[in-house]
Amino acid sequence: MGEIIDLSQEIYSGMPVFNGLPKVHISVFATHEQWEGKPNPKTATPSVNKLEFGEHTGTHVDALNHMGIKYVGQSIETMPLSMFYTKGICLDFSHKNLKELIEPEEIKIACKQAKVKIKKGDTVLFYTDHYRKHFGTDEWGNGPGLSVAASRWLGEKKISAFGVETMSPGVPKVSNREVHQICGELGFTHYENMINLHKLIKRGRFRFIALPLKIRGGTGSPVRAVAIFE
Repeated sequence: MGEIIDLSQEIYSGMPVFNGLPKVHISVFATHEQWEGKPNPKTATPSVNKLEFGEHTGTHVDALNHMGIKYVGQSIETMPLSMFYTKGICLDFSHKNLKELIEPEEIKIACKQAKVKIKKGDTVLFYTDHYRKHFGTDEWGNGPGLSVAASRWLGEKKISAFGVETMSPGVPKVSNREVHQICGELGFTHYENMINLHKLIKRGRFRFIALPLKIRGGTGSPVRAVAIFE
């Protein structure tokens, strides 16, 4: 087995979520002390936790039915597993500032600098260093993102998905809604809230795996995203 790099946030109570989505709450549902029938225990050792959060929590993937009403029925459990088990590349956009857009010509330049090509079926990750700079701060929701043109350009290359460190693939109120719609139209998806992308820079191609939960009718799912260098 080669080197495995974890690209996923932890899920915990009170963690940041996109504005208006369900808050995360994790509580103890049962303890080992209860199971063992201990009276008046001085400890409470969790045996089962209760998880309360939305599908779009932490590092997650969007299903096509999330992209617009016309894609009803294309829920997460209907999407082929091959979309989540791909080859990947990571491009360096750490120079981008808050709310700046990433354009197609810039992606072309980043590919040349990284000496990689975007191929059909790839997952393309965008390293902006927004997670390390701003996670947990007031600027966390103000990250850079893809432009409408960049999203369409990627989709026309027949990629499986792209991934970002931010809570949205586009810049909210600038390109985010349209980026979602283009994903639905062209049949590819995206991952949000990724971490450790700096560990992938200048290392070429890798195996990308981010399997979603098999949620019936799901509009998305948390994933445990990893990059594997053989």
